[in-house]
Amino acid sequence: MVSRIVVGAHYGWRDWLAQRVTAVIMAAYTVILAAVLLLGAPINYGVWRDLFAQGWMRVATLLFAVSVAWHMWIGVRDILMDYVKPVALRLALQVFVILTVAGYLGWTVQILWR
Repeated sequence: MVSRIVVGAHYGWRDWLAQRVTAVIMAAYTVILAAVLLLGAPINYGVWRDLFAQGWMRVATLLFAVSVAWHMWIGVRDILMDYVKPVALRLALQVFVILTVAGYLGWTVQILWR
């Protein structure tokens, strides 16, 4: 009889599901934005401003940005864990990625609600 000892971080299922959910959110936003842009008036600054003045579009765009950030973080983190073996370098790169993503999300909020 073989006794299996399970070790590790145990986040594979959660990350797999998060990748799929964020991909669906991003795809839905892309389809909605494409429909709005293709079926609406010709795009100029006024039309774009009016589109993003609506609360639902701001919330949808923020949800899209959070989904992109989360999706990207899972992918980059996995790449760093697989290919960057020195722990200190990997940690430094992960902190850099987290700070960059947080900065982009903060910038997105500022753009959407200023």
